[in-house]
Amino acid sequence: MSVEAADREAVSGSRPCTPPQASWFEFLLDPSLLEQHLQGPHPDPSPVQLIVQFLEQASKPSVNEQNQVQPPADNRRNRTLKLMALKAAAHLTWDLNLLEKGLTIPVLNMLLNELLCASRVPPGVKHVDLDLSTLPPTTAMAVLIYNRWAIRTIVLSSFPEKQTKPGPHQLNMMSLVQQEKELTDNILSVLREQAADSIMVLERALNIKKDFYIHTLRTLDLLAADPSTANGETESSTAGLRISADHLHCQVHYDLGGIHFQQGSTLHSKKYMFACKTLTEASDPSESQLTPYGQISCFMRNHDYGALIEAFIRDNVTLSLPNSFRHSIQLELLHKLQQGDRSLEEVCHKLCVCNAVRDALEGGILSVSFHQLLLKPSKNTISFLLEVCTRSLDKEHRSETSKRKMAIFIKTVCNRLEDVSLAFMVSSHKLFMELLHDEEKKILMEQMRKSSATVNLSAKPLPSFYDIPASASVNISQLEQQLILSLDPRHIRQILIELHGMAERPFWRVNSKWEVPVDYVNVILAIKDNLTRDLVYILMAKGLHCISIKDFAHARQLFTACLELVTEFSPKLRQVMLNELLLMEVRGHEAGAAEGNMERPPPDLVSRVRGYLEMRIHDLPLRQTVGEECVVFMLNWRENEYLTLQVPQSLVNSNPYIKLGQLIASTCKELPGPKESRRTAKELWEVVVQICSVSSQHKRSSDSRVSLLKQRESSLVNEVTAEHISIWPSSLANLQSVDVEAVVVTLKELVNYALSLNPNNQSWLCTQADIYFVTNQYSAAMHYYLQAGTVCSDYFTKPVPPDVYTDQVLKRMIKCCSLLNCHTQVAVLCQFLREVDYMTAFKALQEQNSHDSMDSFYDYIWDVTILEYLTYIHHKRGESDKRQVAIKAIGQTELNSSNPEEVLQLAAQKRKKKFLQALAKLYF
Repeated sequence: MSVEAADREAVSGSRPCTPPQASWFEFLLDPSLLEQHLQGPHPDPSPVQLIVQFLEQASKPSVNEQNQVQPPADNRRNRTLKLMALKAAAHLTWDLNLLEKGLTIPVLNMLLNELLCASRVPPGVKHVDLDLSTLPPTTAMAVLIYNRWAIRTIVLSSFPEKQTKPGPHQLNMMSLVQQEKELTDNILSVLREQAADSIMVLERALNIKKDFYIHTLRTLDLLAADPSTANGETESSTAGLRISADHLHCQVHYDLGGIHFQQGSTLHSKKYMFACKTLTEASDPSESQLTPYGQISCFMRNHDYGALIEAFIRDNVTLSLPNSFRHSIQLELLHKLQQGDRSLEEVCHKLCVCNAVRDALEGGILSVSFHQLLLKPSKNTISFLLEVCTRSLDKEHRSETSKRKMAIFIKTVCNRLEDVSLAFMVSSHKLFMELLHDEEKKILMEQMRKSSATVNLSAKPLPSFYDIPASASVNISQLEQQLILSLDPRHIRQILIELHGMAERPFWRVNSKWEVPVDYVNVILAIKDNLTRDLVYILMAKGLHCISIKDFAHARQLFTACLELVTEFSPKLRQVMLNELLLMEVRGHEAGAAEGNMERPPPDLVSRVRGYLEMRIHDLPLRQTVGEECVVFMLNWRENEYLTLQVPQSLVNSNPYIKLGQLIASTCKELPGPKESRRTAKELWEVVVQICSVSSQHKRSSDSRVSLLKQRESSLVNEVTAEHISIWPSSLANLQSVDVEAVVVTLKELVNYALSLNPNNQSWLCTQADIYFVTNQYSAAMHYYLQAGTVCSDYFTKPVPPDVYTDQVLKRMIKCCSLLNCHTQVAVLCQFLREVDYMTAFKALQEQNSHDSMDSFYDYIWDVTILEYLTYIHHKRGESDKRQVAIKAIGQTELNSSNPEEVLQLAAQKRKKKFLQALAKLYF
């Protein structure tokens, strides 16, 4: 008996025998044990514990012969561990609730990225750019699981966490905890940046009506056994665990509801209600007919809007559905209408009428949308309204209260209708005759007769619902709601007059989102007259909001009205409004340029910009952004003569924005010039270095960690190439004082913005690729290196200029492919160098874990030495089929070394073109 066995036997005599906990390496030695273990009643370790163990072991860094730490090796052991982690998650049917409860964010992120890889999600392609309906079911489902987790994690991370104070025994763990926190924060930062894309992916999934399939232990085993043959089966509609479209839509609705609720979107938070209510419905269609929620859900799913409207009319009698739910249905269809589905216009109108009648019967406030509908209703709309009113009163049990509320509603409709013929249509209806008191009918009829005699439709403008008089039927909250919605200065003023007549309080606080620049707040709030103060504040806040959403027409109306108002009593505020109007004109012209209108700004606008820059008015509140954007405006439209020669020197010395603009303009002017004209570039360099420097009082202590970080970040910037880089100094005198992190962030933002304006600039594309390269995002780097080649070669139909694909760029592409385990691509690219790098090519071809198609790339090799090495390697490995492919490639007559140089060059160019086009398909 072994010592271990004796120990176990001795222990078993003193306490109940419990089976020893299985260890991760037992499953590695015999992977078939995993399924048996997971199917046990209470597996120990649990599936989530196994996931942690498997991924922890698979992600351990390795150490090479020089005792240097290397990334985790991509070998059979680690691939098996990752596969077993996926199988443990598959056993849990990819239940995100269980996975989120048992796994940290970094571990779950690693697991789901492995799922994407195993599910053949195209590398280097944004999920938002994928068409899920055309992908294999398991691939599409992997994308949806990842993006569901992404938005769920954003929501969960927003909840406050209780901070526990570490005890003495925990202090040794603090550094590890801090490392995990930093890793978690980095992942969350990426997820938040991609949140909009994740939401779009999930919303598109709601339009897919077919069932989905997700990987099980069986399909994962098939992929592991032979990916090339198993892939067809796992992609078929019969493999994996079937997830019905309804079930998936329910989950997606719930998750989208969570993110929109967290972001404060009342329009989309209804998705919670849809998901929760659908979950409680019976699966039998006959049962769902008994449940109002089930009916509505079915009608929405099947686009049966006629039945939906009928259900709403019936519910006006039964009052089964909550009013909030009914309005959420109306809002969803209104959102689809705003997205361009014009077929829903009549449906939205009818639902609005149904909900208005329900509001009236419950004594609620009529919605703004109903008031808007009554501005210019059609005859059919009024006819439908009267039908709904009639059917919504229960003939057998209608109470006097409900009849009185309906009478008030009908009277309100009559008062709101400008078209006298429609008002008479209501007054002649039997409900009008039955429900209204004689005195009410007499007054209304007299009003309609007067309107009929005096109305002149050609001269009198149509009224707006904002013009409702301050009467008993309109309370303060209604007027405040109208105040929030209005963009008409005249209406805003009228509403404020009525509000101040009803209550004396600061109405500029009605909407917390009304904001004016802090520079102006004190000046505006110092206005003594309360009504004037509210009006100035609200007009400016609304105008600024309109500018932010590029609604320049309304912004101009609001600012002009505000200017006219303040001109009467405050020269200071008058100049403030003139400055804001100038900024609006500048932004409006820049917005037009961004949309392709490259017409130069009118001379008057340029003159006003100059006037602002040279303006000197004592004690005038100035917004920093106005000066900045005026300088940028002059730079954008190449007003270099003014900035370099005409601007007063005193202004340059006193205004740092003008100083910076002058240096930029001068440097741009001298760009084509000789080397000795780079004095201005050096001055600009020194100013930018000063901007990016950390002052001594804010500088942190330079411990070894900070110093190491500085070295890493500065080397990152040094490895990025850019256009005109030769005009700048080659070194920094005091690197320690520069906030290199700020430089890196600025560079990234600048390149992203530049490419949004000109996505075909090859130099900027190479710079973007370099940024991804030095930040270890190799697939994205390959995308942009190939994009740079594409734009200057008509999609590789012509040779890429050597100043674009320099040896440095090619070596980086080679390194990207190597780190992506695409070793055959490495070998092909080694031929592109001015001197073929045989050492790197041979080393790459020796790798057996290549993730590319290997022999399918042999047709792109024109270097006979590399092809001969391939035949040797395959012969040595006994790979006769691949050896034959290499021999066939060598035997092509155009590669015969006896051919003229022109023929060999032509053969190389042909293969270069086809290979780069093949790479583009992989990485685009």
